[in-house]
Amino acid sequence: MRTYEETHPWLTFTLDTRRFNHRLWLALGEAASKCDHIAGVPLAPRIAHQMHRLYLVKGALATTAIEGNTLSEDEAERIVSGSLKLPPSQKYLETELTNIVSAVDMLHDRLELKGPEELSIEFLKDLNRAVLADLELDDDVLPGEIRKHSVVVGRYRCAPPEDCEFLLGKFCEMLNSFECREEEKSAMCIVKAIFAHLYFVWIHPFGDGNGRTARLLEMYLLLAANFPQPTGHILSNHYNRTRQRYYERLDSAVRGEDEVLRFIQYSAEGFVDGLREQIGYIRTQQWQVAWTNYVHDLFHDLNTAADVRRRHLVLALSERVAGVKTAQLMELNATTAREYYRKTPKTLARDLNALEAMNLIERKKGMVRAKRENILAFLPWRAEEVLKDIPWAAPKA
Repeated sequence: MRTYEETHPWLTFTLDTRRFNHRLWLALGEAASKCDHIAGVPLAPRIAHQMHRLYLVKGALATTAIEGNTLSEDEAERIVSGSLKLPPSQKYLETELTNIVSAVDMLHDRLELKGPEELSIEFLKDLNRAVLADLELDDDVLPGEIRKHSVVVGRYRCAPPEDCEFLLGKFCEMLNSFECREEEKSAMCIVKAIFAHLYFVWIHPFGDGNGRTARLLEMYLLLAANFPQPTGHILSNHYNRTRQRYYERLDSAVRGEDEVLRFIQYSAEGFVDGLREQIGYIRTQQWQVAWTNYVHDLFHDLNTAADVRRRHLVLALSERVAGVKTAQLMELNATTAREYYRKTPKTLARDLNALEAMNLIERKKGMVRAKRENILAFLPWRAEEVLKDIPWAAPKA
């Protein structure tokens, strides 16, 4: 009889998927489908790099912000890019962030080099060492070493220290033997990652950094299951955005399997919301590519100096979604500044008239914008526009 069996009877290492409700299965199915969608969309190298950096920074900042890190997203981006160094009194904020970024890189490199690994206690110790590297810690905390003292987080007393190593062994065994039917594999890998997060936080095996380690492990399990890199950071963002709800769900989960299922459902639905946001980002990039191609097609046989200048002007305008004041058009970027050098406002007016005649721009109240919405006409036809005018067929508000 081990101590945890009396103090923490909820640590059963079991999950009855037959109790999943339809909402949870729908969220898991949508999440799996959207991850496949994201994985199969090629992006221009520059955009792919931007997306990787954007969600890496968001995820790293989110998982530290939950623990009290106060950096802004702009500061985090500048730290990761190397353009910002914080003063000594704030250095620990920078270290917390860069430790997570380094840990993500380490996990990515291990996956590329070795492929998915069976989880082990040593693997988890490596992860905790990475999280706590170069941080000032309490005297009884050693990075990567299982704690030997009792810990209370909020109102929750973590697993007894004498059982932590045993529980970690059972934890690794549970995850390594996690099985499901092939047709449910993607959906159940999401469940596995969330379930692992919950159990790791319950055990709380290390003296510090357990929440960050749990969220990194959750990300690793998704990437190891072949989920695309940007999606691995979504759950950390969700927990940070809904921090109060996150802690409430964690606290409630000890009450029984119904509450465990509520935590999984809360996480899965947040995962879907984050995936929708990422797909929106991807669609915006694809929209820009389609618009650029559309403009080039329209100017395909138009090669005079004026035509080239007008093409460059409308493409430069396309980068400014809200539009630009007419007086600023000649210096939109380096290309337009060079092409309109020593040109008169009459030349600009002729160019704008020509672009307006081609239905590529709109002028309104001294502002000019590119009509990028024109390419929406080339989307597949849907009955939405028809149905909205039919009372019995229109979707209910």
